[in-house]
Amino acid sequence: MLHNKVAIITGAAAGIGEATALLFAERRAKVVVLDRDAAGAAQSVQRISAAGGEALACAADMRDHASLAAAVAAAIARFGRIDALINNAGIYPRKPFLEVTEAEWDQMHDINLKGLFRITQLALPHMLAAGGGKIVNISSVTFFLGPPLMSHYVASKGGVVGLTRALAKEFGERNIHVNCITPGAIQTESEKHFVSAEQERDFLNGQCLKRRLQPIDVARVCAFLAGPESDGMTGQTLNVDAGWVLY
Repeated sequence: MLHNKVAIITGAAAGIGEATALLFAERRAKVVVLDRDAAGAAQSVQRISAAGGEALACAADMRDHASLAAAVAAAIARFGRIDALINNAGIYPRKPFLEVTEAEWDQMHDINLKGLFRITQLALPHMLAAGGGKIVNISSVTFFLGPPLMSHYVASKGGVVGLTRALAKEFGERNIHVNCITPGAIQTESEKHFVSAEQERDFLNGQCLKRRLQPIDVARVCAFLAGPESDGMTGQTLNVDAGWVLY
C-alpha cells in the first residue's frame, strides 16, 4: 500500500537500497534514489522507469550537508512532499579494534550515524508540515552479536538503534513513526569481497532458516514499515536475520 507515497531511499544504487527502491516503485511509490554513486543512482532510476515507475536520481554524500539538502530540495520540487525516509546508506569495513585509527572511527560514525542525523533533520520538517510520515532506519544484527573486528561499525549501528527510539518518543505525538531494521547476513555484491565460503557456512549454521538472505528480504520489511500496515508501530527494532538472533 505505497501507491503515490514519496520515499527517499539512501544508498539506493546497490544492495539493500536498490532492492528497496525497485520494490517501492513496483508498489507505485515515487522514489528518490539517493546515493554518492551518481552513475549507479541513474541506473537504478532507469530500471524503475523501464518498469513503468517514477523515480528521481540524486547524487549526494552522507558526509556532506549541502548535497543532502540539495537532494531533499529536489525531492520536494519534483514530488511536493516526503512521506517516507529509508535510512540505508552505510559502510562496514573490518579491522581489529587496536588498529582502528581515530580518523577511521570518525569516518564510520560520520557516514553511518551522523549522515543519518543529517538527512533525517532535513527531511523531517517536511513530514511534520504534512501531518506525519514514516522513517525506517537500517542498523545491523551485529548490534546484538558484537562480533570481533567490527567495533567501530557496531558502535555506529548501536547509535542508530538508540536514535530510532529517541525520535519515536520525541515525534510520536506528531504522527511520525520511526522504526529500525537489523539485517543479518545479506547476500549482496559487496559481501563477496570479504565473506569466505567457510563464513557462509557459519552464517547458515547459526540461522534457524537455512538459506542465504537476499536484499529483497529486507526491502519487503522496509515496505511494511513505510506503509499503513505498520500504523500501530513505532520505536521498534525488527530483526531480518533468518533467526540468527532470538530475543
